[in-house]
Amino acid sequence: MLVRNFAGSTFLDSKEVTDRVVAVVKNFDKVDPTKVTPAAKFEADLGLDSLDSVEVVMAIEDEFAIEIPDAEADKILSIENAVEYIAGHPMAK
Repeated sequence: MLVRNFAGSTFLDSKEVTDRVVAVVKNFDKVDPTKVTPAAKFEADLGLDSLDSVEVVMAIEDEFAIEIPDAEADKILSIENAVEYIAGHPMAK
């Protein structure tokens, strides 16, 4: 069943978003690219501290041409969190 852009649906294809977020995280200089998976958590799996996580979120913002409010950015602790946020953002490109 195809769900259109109603509340709770996605605006960008989740697979495309996942692929792009994974690529951004793999390109982050403090990350071992072999450890990056769609289920990776920034701290537990990739060894990023809070400042590194902020930098990753900023790189994700650049990739999708959006600004993520600090309150929302603080909740993005994994690739899955980032994909969920980006796929549901109406302005993400």
